[in-house]
Amino acid sequence: MTAYDDVPLNRFHLRITALTFCANFSDGYELGIIGVALPMIATGMGFGSVWTGLLGASALIGIFLGSILVGWGADRIGRQRLYLWDFLLIAAASAAELFVHSPAELFVLRLLIGIGIGADYALGPTLVAEFVPRRYRGGLLASLTVLWTVGYVAAFFFGNYMTGLGGDSWRWLLASSSLPAIAVVLLRIGTPESPRWLLSKGKIEEAREVVRRFAGPNVDFETFARDHVSERKAKYRELFGPKYRRNTTFGVVFYNAQVIPYFAIYTFLPLVLVKIGVGEEGFFADSVLNVFLLAGSVAGLWFVAKMSRRGLTIWSFVVLTLSLAPMAVWPDAPTVVLFPLFLVFTFTMSAAVNLDQVYPPELFPTELRSSGVGLLNGMSRIGSAIGTFLLPLSFDAFGFSSTMLALTVVLVGGLVVSIFWAPETKTAALD
Repeated sequence: MTAYDDVPLNRFHLRITALTFCANFSDGYELGIIGVALPMIATGMGFGSVWTGLLGASALIGIFLGSILVGWGADRIGRQRLYLWDFLLIAAASAAELFVHSPAELFVLRLLIGIGIGADYALGPTLVAEFVPRRYRGGLLASLTVLWTVGYVAAFFFGNYMTGLGGDSWRWLLASSSLPAIAVVLLRIGTPESPRWLLSKGKIEEAREVVRRFAGPNVDFETFARDHVSERKAKYRELFGPKYRRNTTFGVVFYNAQVIPYFAIYTFLPLVLVKIGVGEEGFFADSVLNVFLLAGSVAGLWFVAKMSRRGLTIWSFVVLTLSLAPMAVWPDAPTVVLFPLFLVFTFTMSAAVNLDQVYPPELFPTELRSSGVGLLNGMSRIGSAIGTFLLPLSFDAFGFSSTMLALTVVLVGGLVVSIFWAPETKTAALD
């Protein structure tokens, strides 16, 4: 008999991972297309930096709400049913972007899209972590972030093509994300409930059937059930109690320290490129950076497989700090200095954020996993939303150097907290 955490990788494990790719692709695509489309939308609707910041941050605010609320709900009513319905919301709101007439209408729709994506951020990594064997858990979870980068890069190239057509082409660009969302809804029909969650609710026979169908008949179910069966109702506040608050605090800080600079910089990438002297290169400079984003994301799979969780977290913060700091302290440096440093920052950031899907599910037990993952995703996105909203305002009020300095301080904060609190979870069996 084989332990549930050590079963051979099978087609179902790959399928549940592939179905979870969709949220990450959609998130990258949604954030990529708004960055490309915003200048044309602002010109067409006639709004300034406040609405620009709000629209750039709108999906991030929605992700905060969706992650927190659905993460909490999924630990109580189950993962499976919510895993289907969230993409219905994304599909409907994305299609409705075709018909907006004001920035307020667009803000509401992108908020709803963010809620759907945030829900899937809480559900997808949780389901993948609870189904796949621990030997493959890190690689499969990390691959989710690669799809975020693929979505972002696809949005850049497709977005530049569409906006080049002029007129209202941005409407079709924004609405295009409804097509993969509809496909996801159809493909997710028939997804089973997590056996770990079923056992945590005392539903032993239902869990037995799921394990038999999707993990195979040779699993040592009795040992698996004995280790996980429970009818205890976990309280959300336990995430902040003595047993889990260190992991919760580390997760929130580590996640925010990565994604605040990431979203702030890459949502308004054209502004940053102008400041470091390659704005006149336009499409070429953007293309090089997107290639480095994609290459870093793929390389990050190797780093996750070969390095410890703790080591990768700490060293990535070191490299990110050293590559961003010169832009803050020497903003007038030659482009031949700043642009290569920005390429190093881009590659490293793209590799490091693979941990964002790997670490959170490993920090919490089954009865709190979806809540914990949702909390970390939600808090990271509200931090990202604030950073994204403030970046164009900070450029106007304080200048490029001070803005980059503030983002560097965020990275240093992530480094310090990781040195003291980052746990090692790479080979741990999930509770």
